[in-house]
Amino acid sequence: MVLLEFSVTPLGRGESVSRYVARCIEVVQQSGLRYSVHSMGTIVEGELPDVLRVVQQCVETVARDADRVTCVAKLDYRKGAESRMDAKVDSLKKHLTVSDKTAGS
Repeated sequence: MVLLEFSVTPLGRGESVSRYVARCIEVVQQSGLRYSVHSMGTIVEGELPDVLRVVQQCVETVARDADRVTCVAKLDYRKGAESRMDAKVDSLKKHLTVSDKTAGS
C-alpha cells in the first residue's frame, strides 16, 4: 500500500491556482482512492500503479490550460499496511505530551 502526497501547479496562470487544484481533486475523486486535501497538497492512498496514474492524470488535466506544470510528490510504500492515512496520525497523537490541535484534528 502506498501513501502519495502531491501538489500540481500550473506556471504562468497567476497567483491563485485554486480552480486548477479543483480540477485535480475531481480527478482524485473519480479515481475512487482514499484521499485527504490539505492546504499544501493532497494525499492519496492505494496501490502504487493507481496512485501514480492519478498524479499523471492530474498533471495532464492542468497541462490542458498551461504550457508548463510543476508537480511535487512524496511517496511512502509499506508492504501489507492499509488505512495508513489515519493510522499514522493516530500513532503520532499517542506520543504527544501536549494536546496539539493541528495534528490531524
